Amino acid sequence: MIKLESNIEGKYTEFGRIQKAIKDAGFTLGGYWDYDRGIFDSILSREQGETIYLRMPFVVTQGVLDSPNAYIRFETPYVIKHIANLGLEHDGSSMMDATGFSQFQEPIDKDASIEDQNKWVSAGEQVIQEKVLPYLN
Repeated sequence: MIKLESNIEGKYTEFGRIQKAIKDAGFTLGGYWDYDRGIFDSILSREQGETIYLRMPFVVTQGVLDSPNAYIRFETPYVIKHIANLGLEHDGSSMMDATGFSQFQEPIDKDASIEDQNKWVSAGEQVIQEKVLPYLN
């Protein structure tokens, strides 16, 4: 994980408004959210089971996350690399697992080492600057 220096940290906005605005930039609400916090995820790179994500964590300061009127405050964004398990799941739970395409398989490494860190720091900061911050002003 590489923490980014960005002007987004500490910014407040309405959850529903920012979620709609940055959806076109490829951001989704990460799966590990709770009513008082969450993460917006965007894929910076995906190659052969390795995915580099830009993550923008936030806390809910007013309301609850499943409400578009909730207010959120962004925390320190970061870049992280996951290495996916492209092989078979051995419990035989589903056809998708058997074909190696299950989207629910756990990554082999949730925080793999990132090569060329400067490249990914720059890419993440650029996405925030160009695709997110304009909607916060």
